[in-house]
Amino acid sequence: MADELDLTGNKTNASYDESNIVTLEWYEHIRHRPGMYIGRLGDGTYDNDGIYVLLKEVMDNSIDEFMMGFGNKIEVTITDHARVSVRDYGRGIPLGKVVDVVSKMNTGGKYDSSAFKKSIGLNGVGIKAVNALSTSCVVEAIRDGQKKRVEFSKGVVVKEYDIEPTKEKNGTRVSFDPDATLFENYQYNDDFIIKMMKNYSYLNRGLSLVFNGETYKSDNGVVDLLQQNMSDDAVYPIIHLECDDLELAITHANHYGEEYYSFANSQNTTQGGTHLIAFKEAIVKTVREFYGKDFDVNDIRSGITAVVSIKVQEPIFESQTKTKLGSKEMAPSDAQDNPLAGVTIRQFMLDFVTEQLDNYLHRNPETARALQDKIKDSESERKAISGIQKQAREKAKKANLHNKKLRDCTLHYTSNSDLKEDTCIFITEGDSASGSITKARDANTQAVFSLRGKPLNTFGLKRDIVYKNEEFYLLQAALDIEEGIDNLRYNKVIVATDADVDGMHIRLLVITFFLQFFPEVIRNGHLFILETPLFRVRNKQKTIYCYSEEERDKAISKLGAKPEITRFKGLGEINWEEFREFINENMRLSPVNMKKDDAVKELLEFYMGKNTSSRQHFIIDNLVVEEDLVEEEQYD
Repeated sequence: MADELDLTGNKTNASYDESNIVTLEWYEHIRHRPGMYIGRLGDGTYDNDGIYVLLKEVMDNSIDEFMMGFGNKIEVTITDHARVSVRDYGRGIPLGKVVDVVSKMNTGGKYDSSAFKKSIGLNGVGIKAVNALSTSCVVEAIRDGQKKRVEFSKGVVVKEYDIEPTKEKNGTRVSFDPDATLFENYQYNDDFIIKMMKNYSYLNRGLSLVFNGETYKSDNGVVDLLQQNMSDDAVYPIIHLECDDLELAITHANHYGEEYYSFANSQNTTQGGTHLIAFKEAIVKTVREFYGKDFDVNDIRSGITAVVSIKVQEPIFESQTKTKLGSKEMAPSDAQDNPLAGVTIRQFMLDFVTEQLDNYLHRNPETARALQDKIKDSESERKAISGIQKQAREKAKKANLHNKKLRDCTLHYTSNSDLKEDTCIFITEGDSASGSITKARDANTQAVFSLRGKPLNTFGLKRDIVYKNEEFYLLQAALDIEEGIDNLRYNKVIVATDADVDGMHIRLLVITFFLQFFPEVIRNGHLFILETPLFRVRNKQKTIYCYSEEERDKAISKLGAKPEITRFKGLGEINWEEFREFINENMRLSPVNMKKDDAVKELLEFYMGKNTSSRQHFIIDNLVVEEDLVEEEQYD
């Protein structure tokens, strides 16, 4: 029978009968569609890679035990950056149900709200995903002097032990090895794990988390969290407000933009959700009412830095990875014996913030004055550049942004649509480089913005320069971040420059721009550097792209017989067909991160400030003369 064509003109097999219907075992479905359960695979390079989601799924079960009042210590051990063990001291899985809890869908204690009232997850999928995506998963439950141990591999029971007596304390131990055939060359990064442990400790006062022998515990909760993460000094002392179901830490700092750390039931909701939206509304409403003035929203929230941590009964997250809270109510309308049943998160937040923040400002007049001064400073600056903004917009129209500077993609997201993980924009310099990327890109998800020459050094300049400088204003317009990053049109902002001195300088200038005026782009993990190969090593049978001299040497040894070696000196030298190999789903990206310990101001002053004798001496003392240039020329 001849093939038929579908609506897109592709061939399709016309046959469709019972033989086409496939039923997968639960673990087969997870392994076949891991993205549905853990978001992405990855190798541990980024903090949202799947191996960290697996750890978090196990940790969340232990945290839920603590939240219910059982066990105040959790021990996490990672051996050789690969094998994970999590031991809690909660109630322990009921011994007769260990296999079911770990390997049967729609099975778990969290369906019984009396056992888990405000847990992170309710459907029990997380631990099953850990089991299915691990070559080895061992679960041990200890209850009242007895222990049950079950060993799994890729979701299948390998060995089930009889219940035996033990002197161990009650609790659960889960040990697993992520499947290296799925998480290729994976390796846990201790920095990401430590950040996770610290966040858990901040949100669960009294809980001790031990990671590879190091203990993390917080006495001041979200106040500690805010102090540890702020990259600028606070304008006024941190305001700490809390009740049984909500904890807030609020201040303002002398930076542009807004900085939020939001959590729901101890889950870091990096994409916010209903609780963060409600908090932003509540802050504006309360400030306006307290001062009796209709301050502009942007003036009130400019420079705000806050932690929002809420506890919701039976939370609804918008995906299995739980990065955005979708719940509308504090507790379901039919929740028994819960005074918050049917109360919306918005109303709860408005009532709490309106009363508690208003009371705090009345009791602390110095803080109230400092907050008002900060708002007025933001207002003055905004008004001062309003005329410049208008001129810049007119210039943008004449510059014909979307035809000359920006090659947009078709699936970029806005604040009114779902976040698309794979949308990105490449910021590059020069016609040849931008031309290569534009031809090679996936036009559905990848946009290109072309800079003209080296951008301006914005260190120490005020916000009006964004509107006076055409390049940076058009970049801001392309990203749609003038009113904040809620409208950011791309998930990843990728700086793509040559791997030479000039390219590195352009990188620094672009990063300085974001640090100076839009630091939340960096804080929220949106800024990356594209790593492109330095060498191409090939013979008639195979081509290997190398990102370092070490990789080049290994490729030469592997191919043998004097292969052809090309040293790429710029992106423009890489033809667009080759470029497809470097900007596909496996492209190498280095995230630009900001931490509390980073001395951002000092670093910018030293590297991007006026030429100083100390920097001149640094350059002289650290000047490196390449002695193997002749050798590289021979390779070329």
